[in-house]
Amino acid sequence: MQQTFFKISKMDCPSEERLIRMRLEHLPFIRSLSFDLPNRLLTVHHSGDPARVLNELEPINLGTTLLGTGPSGDSLLPDTGQKERGLLWKVLAINFFFFALEMTTGLFSRSMGLVADSLDMLADAVVYGLALWAAGGTVSGKKKVARAAGCFQLLLAFAGLVELIRRFIQPEPVPVFQTMMLISFLALLGNSASFYLLHRNSSREAHMQASLIFTSNDVLANLGVIVAGALVWLTQSRYPDLIVGLLVFVLVFRGALKILSLSK
Repeated sequence: MQQTFFKISKMDCPSEERLIRMRLEHLPFIRSLSFDLPNRLLTVHHSGDPARVLNELEPINLGTTLLGTGPSGDSLLPDTGQKERGLLWKVLAINFFFFALEMTTGLFSRSMGLVADSLDMLADAVVYGLALWAAGGTVSGKKKVARAAGCFQLLLAFAGLVELIRRFIQPEPVPVFQTMMLISFLALLGNSASFYLLHRNSSREAHMQASLIFTSNDVLANLGVIVAGALVWLTQSRYPDLIVGLLVFVLVFRGALKILSLSK
């Protein structure tokens, strides 16, 4: 068993990491891939010719350079996949639960901030579920699932933005700020628990780092809705809620575009 190190100068986000995985997963001699996004490094554990790996990576134009190859003992390659899948299942369950809670209470309290945040939670749940469900599938199967998930998320974001514009134009009652703040605080606790679980895992794999980033963004969105609820209370205006809802919907929309670009 050998390990080969590649410098990939344009690899700086999870989209590139997933693209590389799709390019390499059909090579039977590759045992595992280790990604270091901050340093733009890829370590491939394999038993075949590293030139074949380089030939697969060069067409995607991410600035790939082969740094070197050396022996790699099996003892250096612990199987952490099962542990990481368990963590992702927990985070997925938390995201889906709070999606349902925030969507229901957001509709009843007339809060677009809660509705938008619920769709952000659903978007993350879709990404986690996609990674878990398609883990053993073919490249074409993963692309189809990613495309379907991206289209679904894009449809949700578009529908939310249309409703948000309607509420900007037409008079609407002031949202129930108590519900906004209470439910967002509970979601903040859930996302904080997810962040703790992922951070404790301390994995350097890109998909786990991406999960950590997703959860930290959710924490910020929760704080934004709490602040919006306080501003609704102080001003007795619906506009703080609508503005926060708009910002969160933009995040959901951008996430959908990333998933669709990944499926190409």
